[in-house]
This record gives sequence, structure tokens and C-alpha cells, in this order.
Amino acid sequence: MNIVTLLPFIVLIGAMFLMTRSAKKKQQAAAQMRNEMQPGTGIRTIGGMYATVKEVHDEAVLLEVAPGVHAVYAKNSIGAVLADDEYNRIVHGTEDDLNEDAPVVPDDASSLTETDEPADASDDSPIDLGKKDVAAGADDAQPKKTDGESDAK
Repeated sequence: MNIVTLLPFIVLIGAMFLMTRSAKKKQQAAAQMRNEMQPGTGIRTIGGMYATVKEVHDEAVLLEVAPGVHAVYAKNSIGAVLADDEYNRIVHGTEDDLNEDAPVVPDDASSLTETDEPADASDDSPIDLGKKDVAAGADDAQPKKTDGESDAK
């Protein structure tokens, strides 16, 4: 056999090896993150729910979803363990790092229609969208051509 014929198979096997290796590393990192959870930390589940860890067991965790509301979840359902400041910013709406120099975006479109001129200076006259009077311009108008007529004489 020639090495050139085996080269595509070798490249394919190498690519498969690299892909499975990176996926395995991601799984190990996620498992390590779940095993290092401690009571009191804020988490996000894979479903997008934010909660606080109350108890950690072998295969399950007890989460406090709201004050006084507890739920048992599997450890595999924990998507991310959040830092305390990030958890408080998301759940409680604490914005410690607000930049007061940043522009404020309004909730409505009023800023798009505001002008510098006073309100009474604007042109609020009604716009006529109807047809103009045909009789007024009838003297200057040329007769319309119908099908089959031409300008040739």
C-alpha cells in the first residue's frame, strides 16, 4: 500500500481523537465544578433557573429557589456555579458597577421624535392626500391615448 492512500484515513482518525479529547476535558471540568459546590453559593441550572445551594449530597443538591422554597435537583442539572457578585447582580438586581457617564437609553421612542424647536412652531397643517381637481387643469391637458392609437400621422 502507498502512504498517500492511507493519509486521508490517518487525518480522519487524528481529527476524531482531538475532538473526543476536548469534549472529555470539558466534561471533567464540569464534573469538577459540580463537586466543588458548597452550601451558600449561587448557581444556574441547565434550564436557566437561578438558586442558592443549601445542601450537597452524592448525586443531588438541595436548592433554595425563593425564600423558604426548596427543591431537590440532580448534580448533573447544574449548569454553572456563579461568583457571589454575579449572582447578586442577576438575581437581586444589584448594580454596583453602574457607569454614570454612560448614555441613558429611554424606555420609549420619545427621544426619536423630539426636536429643538418649540411645539407651536411645528407645521401641524393637515396634508391633503386626495386627487387634485381635474377640472382646473383641463385646459392644458392633452387628450389621453386609448389602445391602438399612436402619434404617427
